[in-house]
Amino acid sequence: MWTVCLCIAALVALSFVHWIHRWSNPRCNGNLPPGSMGLPLLGESLEFFASNSSSDIPPFVKERMKRYGPVFRTSLVGRPVIVSTNSDLNYYIFQQEGRLFQSWYPDTFTEIFGKQNVGSLHGFIYKYLKGMVLNLFGPESLRKMLTEVEQAANKSLDMWSRQETVELKDASAAMIFDLTAKKLISHDPEKSSENLRENFVAFIKGLISFPLNIPGTAYHKCLQGRKKAMTMLENMLEERRRRPNKVQRDFYDYVLEELQRKDTVLTEAVALDLMFVLLFASFETTSLAITFAIKMLAENPHVLKELTEEHDAILRKREDSELGLTWKEYKSMKFTFQVINETARLGNIVPGIFRKALKDIKYKEHTIPAGWAVMVCPPAVHLNPSTYKDPLQFNPWRWEESELKGASKNFMAFGGGMRFCVGTDFTKVQMAVFLHCLVTKYRWVLMKGGDIVRTPGLQFPNGLHIQISEKHKIRARGGRNHPSRQDDEEADHVYC
Repeated sequence: MWTVCLCIAALVALSFVHWIHRWSNPRCNGNLPPGSMGLPLLGESLEFFASNSSSDIPPFVKERMKRYGPVFRTSLVGRPVIVSTNSDLNYYIFQQEGRLFQSWYPDTFTEIFGKQNVGSLHGFIYKYLKGMVLNLFGPESLRKMLTEVEQAANKSLDMWSRQETVELKDASAAMIFDLTAKKLISHDPEKSSENLRENFVAFIKGLISFPLNIPGTAYHKCLQGRKKAMTMLENMLEERRRRPNKVQRDFYDYVLEELQRKDTVLTEAVALDLMFVLLFASFETTSLAITFAIKMLAENPHVLKELTEEHDAILRKREDSELGLTWKEYKSMKFTFQVINETARLGNIVPGIFRKALKDIKYKEHTIPAGWAVMVCPPAVHLNPSTYKDPLQFNPWRWEESELKGASKNFMAFGGGMRFCVGTDFTKVQMAVFLHCLVTKYRWVLMKGGDIVRTPGLQFPNGLHIQISEKHKIRARGGRNHPSRQDDEEADHVYC
């Protein structure tokens, strides 16, 4: 009996050791990039999701770059992954979309954003949805939307100037969400009995967290936020179906029109997942970018000075100061676009872009096995000192000679290849218009917060609290344009 038990125990032990060996040394028809697969099943997920307060390349990536080189292997949330910090390989991956690689995200991502989300779709259906989005956020639509964006910015800034302090991340997110929700689904938060944005806030708090779906965890709250938001979107779509608008006014009208076509490839599930992603992407990433930009402007007054001069010049050239921004004025904001590019480069709001290898792919001396995930790492490219001099410095002048409108080998803040973010122009319009309204009419004081944490996405755990004042009111109080030395001693504030 004991002999049998010992034999069984030995077999179990040998099987376990064999499994561990296979996990640590995956099969490959060639040479895998160097690296470690970490612990079985868990991989190196804990290190990847560990928070850090550095503006540099994430420690998880930087340490492995030093140890293994620019391309290495790892395992995240149970999936083998090749991480690329090499700009040439990154460019190759984006250019081979649909042939050698396809868009891919972890199962936890599809659970969060929906199985029919636009990031997980391919081929004709992806191009179809991309066309739908461009119909809403393309250049012609943005030209017509410019006045609404300016009105939203002015309304918010006026309201904030009447408050003691404003937490900029949340406040700008609310401003952008209300504008986007109005354009997409004619949602009016003042008339709605439910707060749609609150569900998205709950969703976002657990978005980039360890995927442990247990009550009380951030990930669980994230899923609950999505569930509630999706229920509201479904109810709104059903209400619109019962009471359709006579004239097409928003994205829901367009969706209903498409769903009624006999030859449509659109389904209600795809439409709702698309709506969810658009609402999320339009306000979360843009509000982070605005907050990071204001933080950088406050810390770099010479940049703020040049930005202000550019926008004051726009007002001086205007025949009627009461008129709003024109598309020509918007397109003339050269330094503003340099500031936006530098914000995107240094902010690195997108920590990784995922693809999946469709077949075994040889790249130089290494092989990327079919079925493996590949993570393109923008921060490693954007903060490469051989490409960007003093990469941790906020320097918009580095873009002075650049006419960058899309992605390149060394700049992929908005994705790359055929999946270059279709909302990029919308984000730039919102940021540029907001900055125009802010620097021409207001001054602000940084009151507290501003610390950043990456987990691995960008977060402001303590927010960015500012106090805003109208410029003419400051002059009316005696022309005091700078705080006194006594004020500096009383509080560690930055005045802009």
